[in-house]
Amino acid sequence: MAVDYQSLAVKGVQALSPYQPGKPIEELARELGLNPAEIIKLASNENPLGPSETALAAARKALEELCLYPDGNGFDLKQALANRFGVAMNQITLGNGSNDVLEVITRCFADTDSEVVFSQYAFAVYPLVTQAIGAKGVSVPAKDWGHDLDAMAAAVTERTKLVFVANPNNPTGTVHTADAIQAFLDRIPEQVLVVLDEAYCEYLTGDEFPDGIQLLDRYPNLIVCRTFSKAWGLAALRVGYSISSAAIADVLNRVRQPFNVDSIALAAATAVLGDEVYLNRSREVNAAGLRQLAEGFDRMGLPYIPSAGNFIAVEVGEQAAGIYQSLLAHGVIVRPVAGYGMPGHLRVSVGLPEENERFLDALAQSLVAAGQGG
Repeated sequence: MAVDYQSLAVKGVQALSPYQPGKPIEELARELGLNPAEIIKLASNENPLGPSETALAAARKALEELCLYPDGNGFDLKQALANRFGVAMNQITLGNGSNDVLEVITRCFADTDSEVVFSQYAFAVYPLVTQAIGAKGVSVPAKDWGHDLDAMAAAVTERTKLVFVANPNNPTGTVHTADAIQAFLDRIPEQVLVVLDEAYCEYLTGDEFPDGIQLLDRYPNLIVCRTFSKAWGLAALRVGYSISSAAIADVLNRVRQPFNVDSIALAAATAVLGDEVYLNRSREVNAAGLRQLAEGFDRMGLPYIPSAGNFIAVEVGEQAAGIYQSLLAHGVIVRPVAGYGMPGHLRVSVGLPEENERFLDALAQSLVAAGQGG
């Protein structure tokens, strides 16, 4: 008799569906017989500038020591982060991307008797890691496509161990002000940890937006997560980190896998932190790209959600799945977000100006083909 190995998995894992990332260029090329060089990918919120030359130089140098294990404590990167943000090195936890840190946090502080609160239309990893460990996920209905912070605070119970807040939020791009985040934190009991996911924070400008790291002294139950995958242009190397109290970081580092960030990633991330020219250019290109895409949607009469990230969600209606497939045929990869409960939207990452224009042209043609444009 054949063994049903899925039934041997823990209950939380049995009911999971694998996370679906944006379609790779190579996969689309294989499927449709397209030239990979002629495909543009605007699906995974990657930096269209390519990597910083500073990061590339550091990565090349690190290649010379591939036979050696990386520094398991990530001393140089932690020191660079500590110097940049004015924190102690023992407040930092490094991860294989910020997803890794989010999972470690959940494993450390939640269990099958726990509740974890997050928003509708928030990052898919929050419910995924919650379900995987068997905790109860509490999805709070969104408000104007973003977090309803008052409702999320009200959803906290005696069983709540963690609250996830993405600011800016993925996939909707919504953002809360510093005052709103602080008012929310004031309502959360100290024994409930709040994970402030700031993966896109480098794109924010203006004093009205929060810097979660500056809130750590006031809120000891706060954990701030960030990544090098977006504005810093190192998505392929998978480097993320959290900054928290030293006591929380000590717990996280007990569960964090040794050598979870490789030598090349550590070297590139450490180097790029000093490349302010690259960071500023990333911000400039992103701001211009958001304007370009929004203006294109306005011309086509398409509703969209104003975004503070490096992507924008546009509403194309009930034929979104078909329009997505039509865009693929044009060699343009975007991200369907039906899995987030947004079946009528597509999420589009900001590209270079010519990439954005090609997408808009392909979208206009796809809408005409679907009978929605003219």
